[in-house]
Formats: sequence, C-alpha cells, structure tokens
Amino acid sequence: MEHSTWEVALSGAIFVAAYVLIILDKFDRTIIALSGAALMIFLKILNQEEAFLEIDYNTIGLLISMMVIVMITRRSGVFEYLAVKTVKIAKGEPFQIIILLSLITGIISAFLDNVTTILLILPVTFTVAKDLHINPVPFIISEIFASNVGGTATLIGDPPNIMIGSAVGLSFIDFIKNDAVIAFPMMFLTTYIFAVLYKKKLTATKDAKEKVMQMDETRCITDHTLLRKSLIVLSITILGFLLHSQLHFESATIAIGGAVLLLAISKVKAEKILEEVEWKTIFFFIGLFIMVGGIKETGIIKMLAQGVLDFTHGDLVLTTMAILWVSAIASAFIDNIPFVATMIPMIKDLGALSGMNLNPLWWALSLGACLGGNGTIIGASANVIATGMAEERGHKITFAKYFKIAFPVMLLTIVICMFYLYLFYLM
Repeated sequence: MEHSTWEVALSGAIFVAAYVLIILDKFDRTIIALSGAALMIFLKILNQEEAFLEIDYNTIGLLISMMVIVMITRRSGVFEYLAVKTVKIAKGEPFQIIILLSLITGIISAFLDNVTTILLILPVTFTVAKDLHINPVPFIISEIFASNVGGTATLIGDPPNIMIGSAVGLSFIDFIKNDAVIAFPMMFLTTYIFAVLYKKKLTATKDAKEKVMQMDETRCITDHTLLRKSLIVLSITILGFLLHSQLHFESATIAIGGAVLLLAISKVKAEKILEEVEWKTIFFFIGLFIMVGGIKETGIIKMLAQGVLDFTHGDLVLTTMAILWVSAIASAFIDNIPFVATMIPMIKDLGALSGMNLNPLWWALSLGACLGGNGTIIGASANVIATGMAEERGHKITFAKYFKIAFPVMLLTIVICMFYLYLFYLM
C-alpha cells in the first residue's frame, strides 16, 4: 500500500529518534524500542496484525530457549570448573592464563550466547586476578574481544548471526563453513596480540602463584547429576543445530525442544529459571523488529538500498566491501543489534533491485557487525556488561582506555576479513 510523504517522514523520525536515544544511553533501551513500536501502531504506519507479523519469532524462540538451557547448566558449576582448571593448566602464569581464559571464552561463546559467557567467566577472572594480586583489566579486555570473535563463528554465538540466519534461512553448518573458518584463526591471533601488549603487566609473585595452584576445581561442581543431564541435553541441542537443515526444523524448534527437555529432567523449578531469562533483551528485540517493520513498510529501507546501489553502481566487490566497513564502524559506536535489524531488509531490497548475488553480502554483514562490536565499550552487549562488572569491583574501564587498545585490533580483523571475502567469494 502507498504511504503519504508525512507517513514516510514520521516513520523515519520515530526510528531515528529511538536510535539516537539508544546511542545516548540515557534511558532504558527496552522502553525506547517498545515506545517506538507502539508509536508505529498508534500512528497507523502499521496495524497491530502487520506489526506482530514483523517480529522474528525464530530469533525470539532461539534466544529464550538458549537462555533457559544456560541458566540451568550454570547451576552445576561447570563454567567455573573450566576456568579454574585452565589456571592450573597454565601453572599460575598470568601470560598463559590470559591466553587460555580468552580462548575458553571464545570457544564457549561460539556455542552459547557471548553475554552469558561473559557473565560466567568474569567472576572467576576477578577471583584469579585478586589471588595473583594483578590488575584484571587486561584479562577483561581480552575476554571481551574473544567473546565477540568466538561468537562470530556460529549461528547461535552472537545475536546478529541469529537474526541473519533466521531472516535468510542460513543453517548452523553454513556459519561454520563461512564464518568459523576465519573467526577461529582470528581469535587465536587477537588473543596473542593482547597477551603481548599487556605482557609487562602480567607478572605475579611466586607466593601468589602457589596460592592459585591450591584452588580445588572439583569443588566448583556443585551438582554432578545436573551436570550430566545438562551436558547431554546441550550436546543433543548442538547436534540438532548441526543437522537442522536435514531434519527440516527451524533452529528455534531445536532449541525449544532442548530447553523443555532439560526443564523436565533437571527438576529445577521452571518459574525460577524463567525469572532469570533476560526478558528486557527479548522485549528490546520485539520493539526493534516492529520499528524496522515500520520503516520497511513506508519504503525508507528500499530508498536506502537504492542509495547504496547508486553509490556502488551495482558492483559486487564494492558493495560487499562497503557493507563490511559500514557494518564494522557503525557497530563499534552503536549496538550491533538495531544496526543489523535495519540492514537485513536493506540487503534484501538490494538484491531485488539489482539481481546481484547476495551471498557475499550476508557474510560481510555478519563479520562486520560481530567483529565491529569490539571497537568500543558500547559496541556490543557483552562489552557493556563486562565493563559494568569491572566498575562495580573498582576497576573502571573508560571509553578512551578501551578504545585505544581495542579499536586498532578491531580494524586489523576487518582488514583480514576484506582479504578473506575477496579471495573466497569475489575473485
């Protein structure tokens, strides 16, 4: 249906105003997103039925289900066990600990949500740093980076990938084949870079090392029965993700099945687990989907797509590189979730207008948005949570302190992705 000029302007104004308020971070972003969504409906840019159809229920179902599985698994103490075991493997040496903890963070983030991984790993990091009498900031920055790089590797590792996979119909295996092959090598590279950059600060006394080596990792496991049940269900769920295209089930269906099964066999009270689900994040997504639906309905996204096409003249290489760099720089300064929500329909319109092969563009968007989030402390949800936890414990990481060390490393990862995309998709 055709929309008047004022409706186009109004939908754009609502979206931009909400975006600016989210960036300024003065108000609760969930309230902002839901307010923008409500305005789209009240001002009849979308009717209620159209608005609800814009919500990506596959993304919502996947997020809620994985949160439930992780919240139950966490009760067993397995994540703390892994961290303490890592410290012992490193023989209490801070240089080795930062590498191993970061790599564990990155690997776990590939299979769980990176925000959840940070919430689980950081308390152990603070304990280890306190016992070694060293500053935890180098560990925190390296772990933030590793969580976002590791999360880039899979469909479920980072919200932008969940959104892209759901919108385009990309499977878990597709992300392994296209993102993981570059993300995992970069995780090792960037972790080593941070370890070298912070090497002078990573020193501990002999007595402190001996104290850490006396930590008993077996005491971290508080419920062995729950651990066995959780690992079995988690393994079945991940196997389901690997095979979901062959099974002809959506990834959310697999995750919901895993969550329900674990709830049923764990004997943990469902209401306790559901209270721990990050409902604010879920409703933020819902508001965002409706707002993006509003600007899509009025044709703004199609106009943006036409603008990109005019700039690149439909050249696939130029368009791919433009999306990679715009995604990376934008995601460094604003949360990558609303950015990706805006870009997905725009790229679809690019394909409809030009007929170009969209495959490289989706991987450019995924890599740019996920890795670009490492650029600043506000670029991704994991960054905000980690720096907040650090400040609560008296270790303030300022925007400038983080930016100075992380932004150049982020740019290096994007340059590597440029060569990767060109060699494997565009030659």
